[in-house]
Amino acid sequence: MFSKSDVLKALSLITIPGEPNNMVDSGAVRNIVVFGDEVIVDVVISNPTIQAKKKTEVEILKIIHEKVYTKAKIKVNIDVHIPKPPKIKGKKIEGITNIIAVASGKGGVGKSTVASNLSVSLKKMGFEVGILDADIYGPSIPIMFDVEDKKPFAIKVDGVSKMKPIENYGVKILSIGFFTKKGEAVIWRGPMASKALKQMIFDANWGKLDVLILDLPPGTGDIHLSILQSMPVTGAVIVSTPQNVALADVSKAVAMFRQQAIDVPILGIIENMAYFTPKELPDNKYYIFGREGAKTLSKDMDIPFLGEIPIVQSVREAGDIGCPVAAHEDTPLQEIFQNITRNTVKQLALRNKELPPTEITKITTMAGCVAVKSS
Repeated sequence: MFSKSDVLKALSLITIPGEPNNMVDSGAVRNIVVFGDEVIVDVVISNPTIQAKKKTEVEILKIIHEKVYTKAKIKVNIDVHIPKPPKIKGKKIEGITNIIAVASGKGGVGKSTVASNLSVSLKKMGFEVGILDADIYGPSIPIMFDVEDKKPFAIKVDGVSKMKPIENYGVKILSIGFFTKKGEAVIWRGPMASKALKQMIFDANWGKLDVLILDLPPGTGDIHLSILQSMPVTGAVIVSTPQNVALADVSKAVAMFRQQAIDVPILGIIENMAYFTPKELPDNKYYIFGREGAKTLSKDMDIPFLGEIPIVQSVREAGDIGCPVAAHEDTPLQEIFQNITRNTVKQLALRNKELPPTEITKITTMAGCVAVKSS
């Protein structure tokens, strides 16, 4: 009637949600049993959501009925395998395995949008995730996670009072925006801002996290040094738009992390606002801010390129209403952020395998100047 190879050929025409390759090439199909008109298909996926499981089952049933045998009796067994997070060795904050700083050379390139969607994508992949809004003077993470009106409260942990992070989309969140009035400007000198930041890092009950995302302020300044002084950042992700004025500042950000005394590995560069495609012309790409500037820079600087994000109105709208596009199911934008996140995790695993732990940076003042040295 039909054989195992017929079923395999049919399954090679569909993909698992969140995977770039077809179901067979990705290794998702673990076993196929054919007995007369009965078929048993064993599949392994990495996306634990009910929607992903259901979509996988429906697509398998549909493709076998369409391409193999319309009256086939099909049983689909779906197992979920979530990859274990990579381990980091050496000194670290209790309970936090990896710390990823999301940085940009200049403001307005979509750094917080990338940080929020990266966090949500990591959570959907099965990691335990927190995000710290370290942009003291322009916190936007509470808006992007729809928790602007929330306030963290204190809990006792081993007799010590700790802040309990706000949580949404499964991501633990802390931001200076939770502690200021709406519309109120934060007018603090550097030491006061740094103190507030350290409180959110060390006086919070983050619990066990596979990844803590740090949404850094733009540029290279006092807050960045405070972060590097406070914790061993595993690696940094740089966000840029394609135009030259942004790329010039990216080079400065990379130079800061690559300073011998700081030496934080760059996991990769992400190009935001890469191109625009109108709905009425889906095959056209318009490079409004220049073409592949960040991608080219990543090659020139020998830094992995993690992916590009097009200019799409819904990305902005999703951030404004507090529902990151990465939280949406089965959309092109969700797929884009999943691929970028997958590339980031890959670079994180390579970094932890091949490089020694990042050291905390010591900052001292000498004769009115700032001297930076590693511990």
